[in-house]
Amino acid sequence: MADGAGGSVAGRLLSVLDAFGDGGPVALRLTDIAARTGLPAPTALRLVRELVAWGGLERGTDGRYRLGLRLRVLGAAAPCPRGLLDAALPALRALGARTGGHADLAVRSAPPSGGVLCLVSGERPPPHATAYGQVLLAAPPVERPRFTRHTVVAPGALAGRLARVRAAGLAVCAEEFRLGEVSVAAPVRGPAGTVAALGVTVPTGVPLDRVAAAVREAARRVRPPEPPPS
Repeated sequence: MADGAGGSVAGRLLSVLDAFGDGGPVALRLTDIAARTGLPAPTALRLVRELVAWGGLERGTDGRYRLGLRLRVLGAAAPCPRGLLDAALPALRALGARTGGHADLAVRSAPPSGGVLCLVSGERPPPHATAYGQVLLAAPPVERPRFTRHTVVAPGALAGRLARVRAAGLAVCAEEFRLGEVSVAAPVRGPAGTVAALGVTVPTGVPLDRVAAAVREAARRVRPPEPPPS
């Protein structure tokens, strides 16, 4: 939880945004935001309303708040993700056409959130319950909410799963985030190691051997751009 009770107005606004970036639920109630930031509820409400008006947050029909389109656009415009996405687009298009699923590219969110950001859809999926996150995770996250009866939440079981994903270079999550969906992802590697997870989400029942082979091939085709000299 961020220490949001003090500090500047900008710091408080940023603490509200950080509340969505810890790998937990992608949608939060106002009470959740206040608890995660340490802000009094009236202050949290005022800041949330300002962020909604700006486009940084969106309020759903269920009363929960989610990260807004304006933040997704700004994040996708950042030089590193933008160049990485450009390099991956041909492989993503081919993967989507070959499997009939939704192909995406995910990267780790900047600290302190440690979450996952999908560069095509703009979604921030739970790292422990999707193939994208399991490719990128080094260790089980602190928060591991259960989304379906198939979600793996026990730290020991999840740690074993992550070790197998690293060894195989492939993650498969069957209905762990949403029923009726299977996500398959493989690492995109650069000189310093894994820089992203490339994968696809397909309906349950699709032959996964074919999907896994297509994902592996697509990930191998991506050549991450060289980082700018420091």
